Amino acid sequence: MERVLAVGPATLTPALVIFDKDGTLIDFDAMWGGWFFELGRRLDRTSGRLLSTHLHDPMGVDPTTGAVRADGPLAILPMAELRKLTVELVRQAGFDAIEAERFVAAAWFAPDPVALAQPVGDLHAPFAALRSHGIRIAVATTDDRAPTVATLDALGIAASIDRVVCADDGLEVKPAPAMVLMLCRELGVQPEDAVMVGDTVADMLMGRAAGIGLNVGVLTGAGTADELSPLADVILPSIVDLIPTSPALNS
Repeated sequence: MERVLAVGPATLTPALVIFDKDGTLIDFDAMWGGWFFELGRRLDRTSGRLLSTHLHDPMGVDPTTGAVRADGPLAILPMAELRKLTVELVRQAGFDAIEAERFVAAAWFAPDPVALAQPVGDLHAPFAALRSHGIRIAVATTDDRAPTVATLDALGIAASIDRVVCADDGLEVKPAPAMVLMLCRELGVQPEDAVMVGDTVADMLMGRAAGIGLNVGVLTGAGTADELSPLADVILPSIVDLIPTSPALNS
């Protein structure tokens, strides 16, 4: 029997594979690491105070290595929530609410979704292999829709994706199951016939809560094997390893 996925039961032929975006399809640090430290520098200049030091631990960022905690706000919160948190952290640093909002408004910016989108590997091969078996593809991300669409277009994979659900679509975000359940409902797939692929604990929790058929953790993003293993059915180095390396599947 031809094996569709390199992981899970040999007989598993999912109807849908749902991918996270940052850390799963693209390099997380390239997109968000530089943005975080630049935001801190802008806040320092705008306020005349060293506010950047007040952001590291609450945002889940190691100030020395730049490593991002998989369960930290920077890894899992939507942009709107990150902005609210930043205002609150500036306020806690000794400014009133009006000053905090003014400083954040002056410093805030969004990362470039095209220039900073570095794929974790050859995305076209696994996507083409899935499509060749009639498997639907979706993306569930806590990024907003406009930058997500721009990123997927720039990567050249937008045409292979059947549905995208984003943080500003009005649904409860990860780790709640709402995104997965909506994708399954819209694509006519039962959750147990779907696979969730992501790099964070929030991705794995979302898959579990939705009753997903197979939870696949990847090590290209914020999550470590130790963090993901209690919730993932399988852990892979990258989504490239999701597909068997046979000529039949990669032709």
